[in-house]
Amino acid sequence: MKFEFHNHKLNSLFGFTDDIKLHERSFAVQDGNISILWNRNTLPVQLCIDGFTVTLLPNQLITTTYLQHVSFSKTKLPLTGFLFNREFYCIKDHDSEVSCNGILFFGTQDLPIVTIPEEQLNKFNLLFEIFVEEFSTKDKIQGDMLQMLLKRLIIICTRLAKEQHTIKVLNNEQIDVVRKFNVLVDTHFRTKRKVSDYANLLFKSPKTLSNLFALYNQKSPQQIILERLALEAKRLMSYTDKQNQEIAYELGFNDPAHFSKFFKKMTGSSPSQFRENTSNLA
Repeated sequence: MKFEFHNHKLNSLFGFTDDIKLHERSFAVQDGNISILWNRNTLPVQLCIDGFTVTLLPNQLITTTYLQHVSFSKTKLPLTGFLFNREFYCIKDHDSEVSCNGILFFGTQDLPIVTIPEEQLNKFNLLFEIFVEEFSTKDKIQGDMLQMLLKRLIIICTRLAKEQHTIKVLNNEQIDVVRKFNVLVDTHFRTKRKVSDYANLLFKSPKTLSNLFALYNQKSPQQIILERLALEAKRLMSYTDKQNQEIAYELGFNDPAHFSKFFKKMTGSSPSQFRENTSNLA
């Protein structure tokens, strides 16, 4: 089962499938998509995100963005997927309403896996059926209706994420700072390397950020920035044909030797060793 809403003028896409592995390459828009993946099976399902194996238990969801490389080579059972791009539903534009940046989407830390509680399973299954019904209704307001349903899905998942993850110990203002920091890092990591750079953008002191992240996560803001930079380097090495020198300059390093030293410190391997190990695993 595969459904798709595609506005050719805006190039907006909202896709819905009960088997993302089967249909992932058949949607009208391939780049820039955000996904919500849901294991509706009675057995666990595996997928690979940035080279790491992720296991989704029955009735768990995970979100991925175009910043990540997702592979379903290990996925043996059908995995339900909702796909959309910025032209259809812009996370940043709706940010104040659903507070999801850095919680469900665009977080630089652990990928949020959301577990659907048994008492809410009927709610999710009903929403699934409503999506199917709405895709079958072809009229001028179909896009608006699908946006409303997607927003409802995001809000429900965001509420569960707040309850189930460490962010439940933070108040709304603190969550907002954590969320915005993650988004800013994803936006500016190539040019801004200091915590003070982001503290200025958030109108906070670097110490305030560090104290907040000590409560939110064991990793410091500086570590998050550096790990985001190293992650992008690994992605470029793994999924592009760019040479190490090109990658160094693209990531803001004036000296390729400095980049190599940074990469080895962060990953334990030199760029050449990392490429060789990645090639051996292919």
